[in-house]
Amino acid sequence: MNLVADLHTHTIASGHAYSTVNEMAAGAKENGIEILAITDHGPNMPGGPHLYHFGNLRVLPETIDGVRIIKGVEANVFDGLGQLDLPVEVLANLDLVLAGFHVGAGYNPRSKEENTAAMINAIQNPLVDIIVHPGNPEYEVEISKVLEVAKKEQTLLEINNSSYYSRPGSKERCLEIAKEAKEMEVKVSLGTDAHYCKQVGKFDLALELVEKAGLGADDILNSSVQQVLDFIATKREVKEELLEVD
Repeated sequence: MNLVADLHTHTIASGHAYSTVNEMAAGAKENGIEILAITDHGPNMPGGPHLYHFGNLRVLPETIDGVRIIKGVEANVFDGLGQLDLPVEVLANLDLVLAGFHVGAGYNPRSKEENTAAMINAIQNPLVDIIVHPGNPEYEVEISKVLEVAKKEQTLLEINNSSYYSRPGSKERCLEIAKEAKEMEVKVSLGTDAHYCKQVGKFDLALELVEKAGLGADDILNSSVQQVLDFIATKREVKEELLEVD
């Protein structure tokens, strides 16, 4: 299966990644990626960028050396209500909002029931597009409940390639998510979570898993440029409505 977009990557702005925007775009082009999302960590992440970083993403061009640039964030869920570490007016102006749980960024692991409630609350936030690394065993959740709400809200769950070596025990959880997503007809996104330019577009482990779960191209958002652009456009309409209300 050929994936054309990498929707979860980090630059040196995240504090613990090692490549610039231009280097990440070069890595994307080298590895056949047509759409690159720059999704640096939200400010609650130790060493992460200041709020101003996200407001100023507008200065980035739409394309770099032929690679379409999507301007986004990997926001941190910081409480049981699923709240994120960026204000609404900033989130609503981004192309793509990923949301995830990180130890030390506000919401540390709790009970399975509490984690499930927090993740569902984040999914129900109309500004959230994709929940990243939901298979992290540190944050155990009721997968079927999470998928049910994700389907209703048209929010995607991610199969995270880097979880295999950065979050031990994730493989089994991710496989369960992929299998249940297939059964429930919930589309997923694959992300490299690249922190270095040569990792952009390297989905080998995640692809092996989703193929084992029986997922095809139609089940995966970033198998098609048009699917990605349509998804972002649909979500953009919701965000613009929120800005008008504010």
